[in-house]
Amino acid sequence: MGDEGKGKLVDILAADVDLCCRCAGGNNAGHTIVVPSPEGPKTFDFHLLPSGTWYLFATIRLINPKCIGIIGSGVVVHVPSFFEELDNIQKKGLDCTGRLFLSDRAHLVFDFHQIVDGLKEIELGGSSIGTTKKGIGPAYSAKASRSGLRVHHLFNHELFASKFRKIVEGRFKRYGHFEYDTEAEIIRYKGFAERLRPYVKDTLVYVHSALNSTPPKRVLVEGANALMLDLDLGTYPFVTSSSTTIGGVCTGLGIPPKRIDKVIGVVKAYTTRVGGGPFPTELLDKTGEHLQEVGAEYGTTTGRRRRCGWLDLVVLKHSCLINGYDTFNLTKLDVLDELDELKIGINYVIDGKILDGFPADLDLLERIEVTYITLPGWKSDISKIRTYDALPCNCRAYIETIEQRSGIPIEWIGVGPEREAMVRKVVT
Repeated sequence: MGDEGKGKLVDILAADVDLCCRCAGGNNAGHTIVVPSPEGPKTFDFHLLPSGTWYLFATIRLINPKCIGIIGSGVVVHVPSFFEELDNIQKKGLDCTGRLFLSDRAHLVFDFHQIVDGLKEIELGGSSIGTTKKGIGPAYSAKASRSGLRVHHLFNHELFASKFRKIVEGRFKRYGHFEYDTEAEIIRYKGFAERLRPYVKDTLVYVHSALNSTPPKRVLVEGANALMLDLDLGTYPFVTSSSTTIGGVCTGLGIPPKRIDKVIGVVKAYTTRVGGGPFPTELLDKTGEHLQEVGAEYGTTTGRRRRCGWLDLVVLKHSCLINGYDTFNLTKLDVLDELDELKIGINYVIDGKILDGFPADLDLLERIEVTYITLPGWKSDISKIRTYDALPCNCRAYIETIEQRSGIPIEWIGVGPEREAMVRKVVT
């Protein structure tokens, strides 16, 4: 559904890559990493910047100082947020000089997009989608209607100003004259353009030069949102506005499918969702509250409490069909430590018939019943365990049930929030 805890795996994998790339979404995404330090664990949140480029060891040095961060053309960029996040990172001792590049083809998110985002949610009333109100949807809408502005437009100020005024006037006609100083914004972005210039690059050429070098550079692409938030294949209309599938890697960075070597799916040991939309395995009882509290299920970007439920294998198989995962990273398994028994949703049933897959019709989803299997809990703390064989028997049985029923091996197992709280399982 989303919010699977991708940040830690990206952090680990980024230690051995040359480029870490974002291909879709905007600052509506949120990746979190917990770093040990002499003063205690420190938490770093990333929203727009490629998170794997910056993560730290306890000694406060870059985990991979040669790794280059790329924000691809499929990402929509709110420039003030870009600089705010960059400033926050640099205050913590991270130098990004020559290590971060933004596609000149990336579309821009403006403050008026964020205002419109909120107005659109008000229009929907009781049917609101539950967006982050970061302006992502309106920016992608402008992109699709061919009325958006891209990064390269910032460097022709007169043309930018003319286009910007026209776009804002169009929004005033559609939503009424909301409070917004168009001319002040034009002046502000003239200043942003000069500061932004050193970061802007034709990332299509840059990434392909890296892939075609001798030896080829190692490129990691980190997802921003999960499969069920995909505009085409998710729980429409309760989705984001971009392609969150493996296809988004191709369209958002210009990488051909045959250049993608390995796809790792990240999935929680239970299911969560932030915002509106269908959630067949949702728990509205004390177990659901337990998952929320123990799992610290609050959105990194919004701070909203996430809805929680049992692991949904129908959703998982839907994602597997589309993304063709090679292995899984099962995250937050330790959140289940205290539960007496665990359930896994294995089928959707309607009128006594098992559905073949995840249905497109949300009205149909409201009528389905979920078939569950029940497994015993392990009732012990696994947060200090670092090898697979040391995990409790019932814990391994839960993992292996997911493997058997999904057909995908689990390679990485998250057993705690800290970076080192990860078990790597040998995949044959």
